[in-house]
Amino acid sequence: MAVCLERVQQEVGDVLEVRWKSFLLRPHPEAKPLEKFRRYTESWMRPAAAADAGEFRVWSGDQEPPSHSVPPAVAIKAAARQGAFARYHMALMHAYFAENRNVTSPETIGEVARECGLDLEAFARDLADPAIAEEVVSDHNEAVALGIHAVPCVVLDGGFQMPGAQESALYRSVIEKVLAKRQSS
Repeated sequence: MAVCLERVQQEVGDVLEVRWKSFLLRPHPEAKPLEKFRRYTESWMRPAAAADAGEFRVWSGDQEPPSHSVPPAVAIKAAARQGAFARYHMALMHAYFAENRNVTSPETIGEVARECGLDLEAFARDLADPAIAEEVVSDHNEAVALGIHAVPCVVLDGGFQMPGAQESALYRSVIEKVLAKRQSS
């Protein structure tokens, strides 16, 4: 979805504002057995089959799977403080979906920050800032109040929700309709 929205945003320009918010699919640490997690990641092949999808790979190797959603959500917001939201977000998603790296691990979070060229001292300081964790929880609570219960979910003007990973053509079509409605109002 991130790849699709990025493409559509480039096509339509400044009329489309994308604001990413945190949603915690797994808000509390919970170990998952490796074999069960591997079977779960087979479901990634459906979005991977889309023409404009990012890269996905069924979990392989023996690295422990991620335990919960909070650490990567906080890390993405910490990277945003350096103006690196998109770069870090995409790199962290690639680390998870394509490289099968445990994105809840502090080591992986730091490695991806280094790979993205972030100021590691500032990044570490921001990771520890409780205001970022509070913002993640606030984003999550806002989504729950809107009735969102899964990711991805795109919320458009007027609260219309598009749950699930969609292809660029669908995003483009719906966005064009929203923009047409704005102009006619």
